[in-house]
Amino acid sequence: MSAPKRIFITGATSGVGYEIAKQLIHTSHELWLTGRNEAILNEWQQQGAHIIPADLTDDHQRKHLIQNVPEVDVAILNAGVGTFSYAQEMADEDIDAMIALNVTTPMKLTKELLPIVKEQFIFIGSQAGKVATPKASVYAATKFALIGYTNALRLEQPNKVITVIHPGPIDSPFLDHADATNTYRQKMGSVLLSAEEVAKKTIQTIGTKKRECNIPWYMGISSKLYALAPSIVETIGKPFFNKK
Repeated sequence: MSAPKRIFITGATSGVGYEIAKQLIHTSHELWLTGRNEAILNEWQQQGAHIIPADLTDDHQRKHLIQNVPEVDVAILNAGVGTFSYAQEMADEDIDAMIALNVTTPMKLTKELLPIVKEQFIFIGSQAGKVATPKASVYAATKFALIGYTNALRLEQPNKVITVIHPGPIDSPFLDHADATNTYRQKMGSVLLSAEEVAKKTIQTIGTKKRECNIPWYMGISSKLYALAPSIVETIGKPFFNKK
């Protein structure tokens, strides 16, 4: 564990963000947490965390948040949403929601946080941002966008560490929203990562100069192979890619 730091975490009321907060709450780190579920935020406050409820897609609420967050050492930007659907069947409101929360919001929030984050940004990305699959065209596009954004940000901010976590599919409330068929969790079985595992790996990057973290590690290899020989990887991986 790194030296005590002041850490700001978004999406701290569900999924990976919740697990990161859970694993850090009784450490020496000082936590500043935000999310939309005020009941869970109040529970974090009772355990010693500072809380600021906010819907980050709302410009007014986000700016109010920024006005109340002090200078921090690390910001972990975790909030995100996904919907599994074929491109021609995707509802306009789902496209808008994914782009708003997965792309526009972290970009606006990062711009506003840059003056007050002293050391490190940690973004929760996805392997979908490296290898797109059927029924995840829009979600994958948002995560591809995050990779491009953070690559440029890393060059623009040489005195800050820009870390991106790229997990594979996670068994979390994210799937409850994303998968309308309610079959993906069963089809993926033991391949699904736990939110606890992803949170643990994320926490291990705090205070390091790590550029990215692929979870599980072998997906980092498969994404590199995909960049070199996409058609081959798509052919071999087709049974796995079509489980949504």
